[in-house]
Amino acid sequence: MQLTDFKVLSFDCYGTLIDWETGIIEALQPLLARSGKRLSRDGVLEAFARHEAAQQSETPSMIYSELLGVVHSRIATDWGIEPSAKESEAFGHSIRNWPAFADSVAALQYLKQHYKLVILSNVDRESFKTSNDQLQVEFDHIFTAQDIGSYKPNPRNFEYVIKKLCDAGYQKHEILHTAESLFHDHAPSNRAGLASAWIYRRHAQKGFGATYPPDSMPKYDFRFTSMAEMAEAHRALNGGC
Repeated sequence: MQLTDFKVLSFDCYGTLIDWETGIIEALQPLLARSGKRLSRDGVLEAFARHEAAQQSETPSMIYSELLGVVHSRIATDWGIEPSAKESEAFGHSIRNWPAFADSVAALQYLKQHYKLVILSNVDRESFKTSNDQLQVEFDHIFTAQDIGSYKPNPRNFEYVIKKLCDAGYQKHEILHTAESLFHDHAPSNRAGLASAWIYRRHAQKGFGATYPPDSMPKYDFRFTSMAEMAEAHRALNGGC
């Protein structure tokens, strides 16, 4: 199996193309300061991961920006302080400030020349607009949790993208799902029978950060430490072009 065997790249966005961990840490600073806790960066991110996964399971149809506000309140309660409605709302809208990884734009612009590019993300349409502007590429399809009515790793999200791409003329074996999260993306990709490429952004760090850990290690077909590395691997197969 080679990268050139596929016609479509479906992407997770946050954690893969957008540096959500930096965005989350910055947006949680007021709450962390108010709590007086001395938590490591990963300690903060793991609290987020735990509450986000639980809330997505409990309220699968909630708009993501609203869900983030609830997650903020849950973290506050977990840390033993009174939630602030104003702070929670601000956290819910902080997605617009989450930065793109430095290599995302160039890699996407290169890959756009060779594939159809698709977003499959646990986000709402309005929140994704700012991220899309940062990524500076026109995606051929954008599928959000708001469109689907559930959050990854729910298998419905992968059934949805497979069906939509089949309707557009692409078969399952022509799709490569590209993502960082083993929990949200690779485990359900395995169950859906999709090939996958792991963008292992946290390769130099321990743990899973803002992503809830998987029950077991899923398989993947390709592993890269960045989007730049993936683009270079394709370029090498394509004669340097």
